[in-house]
Amino acid sequence: MTPETTLQKPVADSEDFASMFEASLQTRDLKEGDMVRGRVLYIGKDTALIDIGYKSEGLVDLQEFRDAAGALIVNVGDEVDVILEEIEDDHGQIVLSKEKADRQKVWDEICEKCERDELVEGTIVARIKGGLAVDIGVKAFLPGSQVDLRPVRNLDKLIGQKFQFKVIKFNKKRGNIVLSRRALLEKEREALKSKTLENLQEGMVVTGIIKNITNYGAFVDLGGIDGLLHITDMSWGRVNHPSEMFSIGDEVKVKVLKFDQGNERVSLGLKQMTPDPWEQATERYPVNQKVSGKVVSLTDYGAFVELEQGIEGLIHVSEMSWTKRVKHPSKLVSVGDEVEVIILDIDIANRRISLGMKQVEPNPWTMLIEKYPKGTVIQGKIRNITDFGVFIGVEEGIDGLVHISDISWTQKVKHPSELYKKGQEVEAVVLNIDPEKERFSLGIKQLVPDPWKRIPDKYYPGMVVSGHISKVTDFGAFMEIEDGVEGLIHVSELANERIEDPSTVVKEGQEVKAEIKHIDPVDRKIALSIRSLLNNQEKLHMSEFMNVGQSSTTNLGEAIKEKLKLRDAEPAPGDGETPTPEAEKEEKPEKEKQDNA
Repeated sequence: MTPETTLQKPVADSEDFASMFEASLQTRDLKEGDMVRGRVLYIGKDTALIDIGYKSEGLVDLQEFRDAAGALIVNVGDEVDVILEEIEDDHGQIVLSKEKADRQKVWDEICEKCERDELVEGTIVARIKGGLAVDIGVKAFLPGSQVDLRPVRNLDKLIGQKFQFKVIKFNKKRGNIVLSRRALLEKEREALKSKTLENLQEGMVVTGIIKNITNYGAFVDLGGIDGLLHITDMSWGRVNHPSEMFSIGDEVKVKVLKFDQGNERVSLGLKQMTPDPWEQATERYPVNQKVSGKVVSLTDYGAFVELEQGIEGLIHVSEMSWTKRVKHPSKLVSVGDEVEVIILDIDIANRRISLGMKQVEPNPWTMLIEKYPKGTVIQGKIRNITDFGVFIGVEEGIDGLVHISDISWTQKVKHPSELYKKGQEVEAVVLNIDPEKERFSLGIKQLVPDPWKRIPDKYYPGMVVSGHISKVTDFGAFMEIEDGVEGLIHVSELANERIEDPSTVVKEGQEVKAEIKHIDPVDRKIALSIRSLLNNQEKLHMSEFMNVGQSSTTNLGEAIKEKLKLRDAEPAPGDGETPTPEAEKEEKPEKEKQDNA
């Protein structure tokens, strides 16, 4: 076999060469798979001719002599190790492989290191299923669980990096090598851990590396042992998430707050490296002082304002505006806004400061008393209607309440919506203004005189009144005696007999008469009775009847007396003419009539 192009051919004595050839045939017993050392005789375009001292030379693909960049790394005359892959025929032609020889040497070297429990060095070249592929001269497998002490989320970032590994599984026959970096790190960590535990003390300042970040804090590698830097110990100020302050790999100086050597737990603090700003807060933030700050958080009940790093105050929604009903702080402020506030209260023990935003401006409620004295009649639109009253707009952001009890002197209002509608223009009288509680009380019924002031003079017990039944209940019936003035006829006063159901006696709208039994101007109540009226009427009829009977008897008696007088005045029998028989017959019936009478 001859290469296509010969770059160089060494010259040798033919007799010496022949003798050497014969000697080699006698001394070397080569078989397929043996690793032998040979010399490069020729370098052609695609192959290299290698003399291994056999009866014929062998060819090696030239690609096996190129580096990663494609440059040729062999010259004529160089000695190289190759594997005898195949003896093709009886003439002794052979096939050689430098690549397999290199691989064989790596395997042998790795095998020796495994026996000596030594580390191997390699470069991570690719991400494969379950882990990473590592080039240690041959391809090896690094499981994902063996990459680091903690699970690594992004394995791709390790590609191209060179590390030392421990061989944890080796099978030359199957060509299987499994590596571990974690085992190496654990060994190193144990050594560091023992040293760290000997020197670690509470109160000391140590330097560590941010190893992991969670929602509640960051784990700091102090050298073989991790300490927790809780989010509350990172800053005197507000920290929403530890990632706002740190990244994995950051170096940080921290203070050891607590060290439990038995459980190997370490609590760390960063804010403790600086003075507590609350220690002098009372002097810096006296009550009623105006200060400025930045809105850092919003809640349903207020806004938190950072006055300085580590000191925040709360503006409650009730302290945001004098006149606006603030349902949520976001209606007035946003996170990041610079605001001016007044210090309302400071509680050092609980680290709380109450702030007021509305107090920066004058309180309009204090001017309302002068502007709207009691008795002032105002006019405005109804802005809202509730179960307990109506709200009337007085000024921008200020409403006055007409309580349901101040709508009418006499009318019983179940719900204000029976009489009013939202947006309706109404008049009302100012009853009271309370600036502290921010309450403006109005009245509508006070626009007219109270009818109950004249009722005791107009009506009296025993008086009979007429009206219509306005309502029938289980306990009686209400009778309206004039517009807006009602009296109650109790069920026991509806009739002389016992009544179980008032509706069987009276109906709504029915015109009736009743007697006033009692008037209570304080409680605005009038008690009426139909039964008393009926009884009084019966007594009156009886009295009239008795008076008529007595008068009739008296008149009859007087008539008899008068008749007797006339008879006595007539002459007695024998004193005058003797009556004839006919005359006696005429007088006898008349006498009988008088006697009978």
